[in-house]
Amino acid sequence: MTAPCGVPMPVAQTNGGPTVFVVDDDISVRESLELLIGAAGWRPQIFKSANEFLSFPQTAAPSCLVLDVNLPDLSGLDLQQVIAVERSEMPIIFITGFGDVPMSVRAMKAGAVEFLIKPFNDEVLIDAIQDALDRSKVALGQQAEIRKLRAQYDSLSPREREVMAFVVSGLLNKQVAFELGISEITVKAHRGQVMRKMKARSLPDLVNMGATLSVASCS
Repeated sequence: MTAPCGVPMPVAQTNGGPTVFVVDDDISVRESLELLIGAAGWRPQIFKSANEFLSFPQTAAPSCLVLDVNLPDLSGLDLQQVIAVERSEMPIIFITGFGDVPMSVRAMKAGAVEFLIKPFNDEVLIDAIQDALDRSKVALGQQAEIRKLRAQYDSLSPREREVMAFVVSGLLNKQVAFELGISEITVKAHRGQVMRKMKARSLPDLVNMGATLSVASCS
C-alpha cells in the first residue's frame, strides 16, 4: 500500500499499551503535548509532518491521532482521508490555530472525534483522547473478529461455500439441493460441516456471519 507523496505504508507492528500520535509542525506544541500525553499514562509518538507520521509502523494496540490542520506537506484534512482508508481504526482529534466552521464541519463529517481551536483546555483534550482510544479499542476488536471469521470461511470447501451462500440467503435444504443439483441429504451434510467449521451456534448466528463477510448467494 502506498500513501500520497510516494510514502510507503509500513507493515503493522504490535506495541504495548495505547499510543497517542501527534502531528504538528510547531515544536512547542509537540513538546507540550508529549509531556501532557505521557503524564496521562499513554505512550506519545510525535511527528512534525504527515509524511513522517506515515513512515512510522502502524500499531495493533489502541491508538489515536492528535492532528494539526495546517502542515507543511500533506494537510491534516488530506491526511485524514489517507487514514480513513489505511488506518480506519485510528480516530482523529484535530487541533488548529486557524480553524473555521466549514473546515470543522468537513473534519467532523469525515469522522473526527473532536475539532479544537488553540489554545485549548488540557482536560478537554484528555477527555477527547480517552474517547478516541475507546473507539479504537472497539474498532480493533471488530477487525479481529472479522479476521477470525474470514479464516473460518477460508477453511470451507468450494461446495460448502456454495451451500452457505444459499442457506444464509434463506433457502431451505430442498431448495439448495435443487439449485446445486445434488441430494437433500448431501446438502444437510455440507450444511453440518459449514456450521462446524464456522463455529456457528445456530442458523441466525450463521446468517449474521454471512452478513459480516458479505457472503451472497451465487444464484
